Amino acid sequence: MKLLDLQGHASPEDSKTHIRIPFELDEGCGKLNLRLQYAPKTLENREKAIQLLKNSYDLYILPENREYAMENADRHLPLKNLMTLSLDDTRGYRGACHRQDELQELFVSEREASPGLTAGELVPGSWSVTLSLHCIVTDTCDYHLQIWTTEEDAI
Repeated sequence: MKLLDLQGHASPEDSKTHIRIPFELDEGCGKLNLRLQYAPKTLENREKAIQLLKNSYDLYILPENREYAMENADRHLPLKNLMTLSLDDTRGYRGACHRQDELQELFVSEREASPGLTAGELVPGSWSVTLSLHCIVTDTCDYHLQIWTTEEDAI
């Protein structure tokens, strides 16, 4: 049964923010499935990437080390968007999947769960997914979150 099909957009101003997305889980769920996809993954504009690196070096690197950092900036390329997912059930935290993958297909059931999530009883009630927008380096980043259930507790 489909529980959620949400599409959205993020911009660099959304970096270091979280989006909490509540949903309701009914009784009789054997397996909760989650699919997060976002794009683009990589900032293809080298000039813009170098400027973003310079801005971060100005903030986080001591002045005497900035020239060296800029001379070696290519080792930090390509810059990539990073969006991750965590899950909470009616009782609290069920785990987080802090992965680099732009497509994440996850599940949780009473007996098993994707790495980062906790298997256990799928308690009916209010659940939520939190999207963590760690870093958005492209002008816009589209995301798509789908959540659905199946009755079977099978992979």
